[in-house]
Amino acid sequence: MTTIDIGRFSQAKILVVGDLMLDRYWWGTVDRISPEAPVPIVQLNGTSVKAGGAANVAANIAGLGAKATLLGVTGEDTEAEELVSVLDGEPLIIKRFEAVAGRSTTVKTRIIAHDQHVVRLDREEKNPVPETNAANIANSIKELIPEMDVVIVSDYAKGLLSPDLLGFIVDVAREHGAPVFADPKGKDFTKYHGVSMITPNLLEAANACGIEHNDPGLVSKAGSQLLRDLNAENVLITEGANGMTLFGRTDRSTHFDAVARTVYDVTGAGDTVIATLAVAAAAGLELEDAAMIANIAAGIAVGRVGTAVISQAELAEAYAAAGSSGKRAQQI
Repeated sequence: MTTIDIGRFSQAKILVVGDLMLDRYWWGTVDRISPEAPVPIVQLNGTSVKAGGAANVAANIAGLGAKATLLGVTGEDTEAEELVSVLDGEPLIIKRFEAVAGRSTTVKTRIIAHDQHVVRLDREEKNPVPETNAANIANSIKELIPEMDVVIVSDYAKGLLSPDLLGFIVDVAREHGAPVFADPKGKDFTKYHGVSMITPNLLEAANACGIEHNDPGLVSKAGSQLLRDLNAENVLITEGANGMTLFGRTDRSTHFDAVARTVYDVTGAGDTVIATLAVAAAAGLELEDAAMIANIAAGIAVGRVGTAVISQAELAEAYAAAGSSGKRAQQI
């Protein structure tokens, strides 16, 4: 196994364009069922807030010691102020937020008891971002990309990343030699055409390719189809407890077995994967090594409850402990 200097991650500069969220947590305990309805009564013990969506991607980049510039839209509301406050403590994140009048900042509130989700409440808008605000975002993208090593598109289908804006990002990034890594949403992946890397989970890949979820050849079929249909350079399909598989424009794929010992919560695991993958690639690692590191980071993230930010020190320790396990090559 190649020796990887994770300390080099501090050299990376990443632009994150995507859907910003505030993740709110209500923590409590349950010891009885409501007499009014068959639902648990949660005794609230505390609350917390974290960066979510594209903001969690940026937080993970910063946690790894790299520099993140975060670009997205919020509302003009107290939740936007909370999100800014959450991120203000991280000097490695530069915030370029576009406030949209009359729009609500996306908030996901999770009620958790005994380390288990009880319910999640979402407040969000999915309407397309107004043209004026989208034009401001496009101008910022054009200004920022020349300074970046990698561009991450963090799409949660909240109205920002239209086909036109995605095409613009790919074109500008190609002009300046910056690869675009996309974490997709939805069943139609055509808007991601031309990206350097796309990182769907297994269900997303199946839906986008029109393949039955129980097809035993799902992973290899989807990987090959996405490479071809999107003219992508690479595809990384995350498979939950089965790890992840990397596809490139060769006759081989590389599978990485999951390294998590215990899975508590998959919230934000995709954010951790694409953040680590992009930082490692920007630091000069071969893509196969970058994917291996991202797989290890995902194993740390799912071992925690709630949105997780992985530190450079934690990743270095887990990488040293993983050794050469969890990796095998297979023919497509």
